Amino acid sequence: MTAIAATLQAFFTDRLIGQRRASPHTITAYRDTLRLLAVFAATRTGTSPCRLDIADLDAPMISAFLHYAERERGNSIRTRNARLAAIHSLFTYAALRHPEHAADIARVLAIPPKRADQTIVTFLTSTEADALLSAPDRATRTAAATTPGSCWPSRPGCGPPSSPL
Repeated sequence: MTAIAATLQAFFTDRLIGQRRASPHTITAYRDTLRLLAVFAATRTGTSPCRLDIADLDAPMISAFLHYAERERGNSIRTRNARLAAIHSLFTYAALRHPEHAADIARVLAIPPKRADQTIVTFLTSTEADALLSAPDRATRTAAATTPGSCWPSRPGCGPPSSPL
C-alpha cells in the first residue's frame, strides 16, 4: 500500500468521520474530488491509481487537475475552489503524517483559490420595488398578513382602536 492510499483511508475514516464528524454530503463531495484527482493523475503519469504516491500529486499536477476540471469538465470557479478545499484538507492531514513530503505538501497548500465574480444588487428601482410589493396574492391569509398596509382583525393590534375605559 502506498503512502497516499493509507493516508486517504485514514483521512476519510479518522479525520472526516471520526474527528470532524463531516456530513455525508461533505464526505461524498471530497470522495468525488479525490476520485477524479486519482484518475486524472493516473492518466497523466501512466500508473494505476492504486500505485500513486504523494510525490506524484505535486503542485503542478494539482494545478493541471484544477485547470482540467474548469476547462474540460466545465466546473465553475466555485466548484473548482470547492475541489481545491478538499485537496487542501487532505494535504493538511497528510502533512502531519508524512513530514518527509513536507516540501511537496507545502507547495500544494500554497495554491490559492480563484476569485469569482459576484453580482451585487445595490438597490431596487421604483419599478422593481412596486413589482415586488404587488407580487403576493392578497386573497390568501399569509400574503395579506405580510403585505404592508393590510391587516387581519384577528391579529393583535389590528382592527378599530379599543375604547378607553
